[in-house]
Amino acid sequence: MFGLIGHSTSFADARRKALELGYDHIAEGDLDVWCSAPPQLVEHVKVVSKAGNKIEGAYIDSCFVPEMLSRFKTARRKVLNAMELAQKKGINITALGGFTSIIFENFNLLEHRQVRNTTLDWSRFTTGNTHTAWVICRQLEINAPLVGIDLKKSKVAVVGATGDIGSAVCRWLSERTGVSELLLVARQQKPLLALQEELQGGRIMSIQEALPEADAVIWVASLPKTLDIEPSMLRSPCLMIDGGYPKNLDEKFAGSGVHVLKGGIVEFFEDIGWGMMELAEMEIPQRQMFACFAEAMILEFEKCHTNFSWGRNNITLKKMDFIGRASVEHGFSALKLKPELQTPVV
Repeated sequence: MFGLIGHSTSFADARRKALELGYDHIAEGDLDVWCSAPPQLVEHVKVVSKAGNKIEGAYIDSCFVPEMLSRFKTARRKVLNAMELAQKKGINITALGGFTSIIFENFNLLEHRQVRNTTLDWSRFTTGNTHTAWVICRQLEINAPLVGIDLKKSKVAVVGATGDIGSAVCRWLSERTGVSELLLVARQQKPLLALQEELQGGRIMSIQEALPEADAVIWVASLPKTLDIEPSMLRSPCLMIDGGYPKNLDEKFAGSGVHVLKGGIVEFFEDIGWGMMELAEMEIPQRQMFACFAEAMILEFEKCHTNFSWGRNNITLKKMDFIGRASVEHGFSALKLKPELQTPVV
């Protein structure tokens, strides 16, 4: 069985979902009530892959909402409690989705293996970052030509280049895609220099320097709230892949010649009988999902029960090849731009 640990996009959405599920006592509570609410296994599902493999899964709502991010101990407890519930339910491989993965890494939850009387078995969990990185790379390769961008002649900026997903994307684009030049953007200089040495290339730049030069921009870091870039400064065409969380590039860069695509999202080949993606802002919630969630499904299809994506900078091209092949085989495809947003090839 595979598991997905997620959360609502806001407190208001969480309360509305709780009412739909019949948890009135939680739905009517204030944020303090929600901070003490335990995780809930809210949905079971059966899925058949394109290859004919049959699996079962469960969705666990961590009862975390983004409004709790400033409450360090609460955020940590929410994720650990959800992981404990997944393990107690006997789930073979569970993906951490949305902020739960970010909280796990940034708050160093590896130091908190004991949750009450349960010792967490790390091999049962994955961040899903390998599949997310592969999907983002495929989205660039598939969609760039659709808007008139030749990657072999183009500069691609990766914002958040030194992170787990960002560094994997850089390795892939450098060795497999063969873009003209990589523009490396991140906050800390030392990891950037180490990545540049590993890649034996790439130009280290600030966001303000990179954006006017880039034909395509992959965002795997949150968009800075203070960032003020005039759209007219960007190249046209320019492909923006919003691989961060939450996704908010549409509001900042939508305009003539700038094509914004939600990154790290896949679509299954047929409808899945679940309701869990309805609050995740998916256009087709019965088929579309975050690539990190899909990684748990793929690993269950493959009977590969291991913490496939775990720790920082452990994503290899070999792992990306494996998860990418399995993704396609079992019926997942990387999200594409809508036809009306594509540039006709002359």
